[in-house]
Amino acid sequence: MTAHRTVRLVLSLLAGLLLAGTVATTAQAEDGYRFWGYYQWSGGQWAFAQKGADGVVPADGAVEGWRYALGGAKPRVPRAAGDFEDICGKTPAETGKKRVALVVDPGTPADALSGETPGPATGTCVVTDVQATGAKILAAAGPVRIEKGLTCGIAGYPAKGCGDQVKNISVPATDEPVTLQINAAVGSTVVPATAESDDDGPPVTAIIAVAVAVVVLAGGGLVLSRRRSSQQS
Repeated sequence: MTAHRTVRLVLSLLAGLLLAGTVATTAQAEDGYRFWGYYQWSGGQWAFAQKGADGVVPADGAVEGWRYALGGAKPRVPRAAGDFEDICGKTPAETGKKRVALVVDPGTPADALSGETPGPATGTCVVTDVQATGAKILAAAGPVRIEKGLTCGIAGYPAKGCGDQVKNISVPATDEPVTLQINAAVGSTVVPATAESDDDGPPVTAIIAVAVAVVVLAGGGLVLSRRRSSQQS
């Protein structure tokens, strides 16, 4: 084989590889999946988790995120920021436990399966043992549907399907931010300081109201008594 033929052969192979790479990239960009993505809040932004939720042990003060979306190669992250103080700021810390903020974003109607309607994005403070994994933290906040080791449904959404492939997807360049609906904390055993127990007697406001009523009635009776005395004299 001559040098010229060798060069032509190498160039042909390179051209073929480049063409194959272009075709593969185009096909990947056109196809996507509907699935729950798992993320961690780090450095002021969401990062796609490098491990499954059952292999991650979040630290105290961490923020975990889940987003249901129709996506391809580019991750579609939760549409709300992972603000730990906003989600867990009112939940007291407990000895021997950790607080982890959990963000669950069901996505948009455009991401949904036919007949499914996504709910609001929520934030929940989960108080749990220090060794709890991301999977345990998610399960503490509500029911999780698992199929073949995949997280397929969270809090009943979606009711069916799991990582289904979708052809010729159209993914927006960005998603509009949303405000989280903050749920009550789960796993906390500390009673908030503002809570009042029925065993402690009537609320202070009720006692004050009764006292005011007594004073008003007593004052009215005194005025009436004086009027009668003046009339008799």
